[in-house]
Amino acid sequence: MAEARTPQAGRDLDRIVFFSDAVFAIAITILVLDIRVPEGLSPAELPAQLLDLGPRYVSYVISFLVLAIYWQAHHKVFKPITGYDGAMVWLNVLFLMAVAFLPFPTSLLGEYSEEQISVVIYAVNAAVASLLLVAISWYATSNHRLVGPDLDDEENRIRRVQGLAVPVVFLLSIGVSFFSPIAAMYSWLLLSVTDPLLRRLWSRQ
Repeated sequence: MAEARTPQAGRDLDRIVFFSDAVFAIAITILVLDIRVPEGLSPAELPAQLLDLGPRYVSYVISFLVLAIYWQAHHKVFKPITGYDGAMVWLNVLFLMAVAFLPFPTSLLGEYSEEQISVVIYAVNAAVASLLLVAISWYATSNHRLVGPDLDDEENRIRRVQGLAVPVVFLLSIGVSFFSPIAAMYSWLLLSVTDPLLRRLWSRQ
């Protein structure tokens, strides 16, 4: 484990972060490719066809924001990490696999937004990605395995709870999807308020 904290390991850790950023960039770019320009239409037909793409616009925006949240969280998780080992690398690879898969359920939502199965597949994919990111944080910080001794343990616990709120929102949305797939999709907007809300609740303890 000592080897994981050498200067050479630090440079290799940068490669892991840069590779992760590249995967995020590719996944975000692929999202927009699902919105295709209608072809062979007259000027009078074009506006209606563009409006018909509404579900694809919505699924694109949702997934862009979800990936942005994951990217920001990923950087917060890796900021205190000073070394790495094989287990951490593979946890990160599995997380990136879930991130790279997200364009598929995004396309599914855009095409079949009113079908429950589309919402379930998206929510499960997003929840798995979230849990893997929490696993990376837990593994790296447990007993200060891959972080420095000056890590603020209290702040780390708050961030871990914030990270667990993400899969909770997605998994709860699966229950909502039994009543309304559209309502389940919009329930994901709760992710925009979970971090400040949990931090405020934690500060009152």
